[in-house]
Amino acid sequence: MAVRRLRKHAAHLEITAFINLIVVLVPFLLSTAVFSRLSVIDLTLPAQSSAAIEKLKDGDLKLEITIRPDAIEVGDKVGGLFQRIANTPKGYDLPTLTALLFTIKGKFPDKSDVSILAEQNTPYDSLVHVMDAVRSGRSANGGTTPVRVDLFPNISVGDAPMPKR
Repeated sequence: MAVRRLRKHAAHLEITAFINLIVVLVPFLLSTAVFSRLSVIDLTLPAQSSAAIEKLKDGDLKLEITIRPDAIEVGDKVGGLFQRIANTPKGYDLPTLTALLFTIKGKFPDKSDVSILAEQNTPYDSLVHVMDAVRSGRSANGGTTPVRVDLFPNISVGDAPMPKR
């Protein structure tokens, strides 16, 4: 009796469709990738102990800027409120804040730290805009071209106390 054997052929792997997909997909993914720029702002937390307040000398400034929903309050931790800057119809009045900070910087030129206190529902965008206004401003300095001037670059961020009503 004759035995018939089946000849098995090796299966060929058809990958041309997969290679075509990769050839199209890789350039598409590379062209649509979002290359984001990451900006980092160095921040510190405000001092928690009241012993730090006791060490203050007379005339020493501990500048605090409190962001409220209807205004920005600028004051000293020990001395109290300097000015309350009400919102404009467009939002926070940052040019007035910068002008006030120029005045304060003129009286305390060696100070570079400030605490920004924000309420819980303060939008992140508003907090960043206030931080930018506090960090630096533009001044003419007697010339025609505005020059960037550092105001209070050392920023601490914390929670605002509840408003007194």
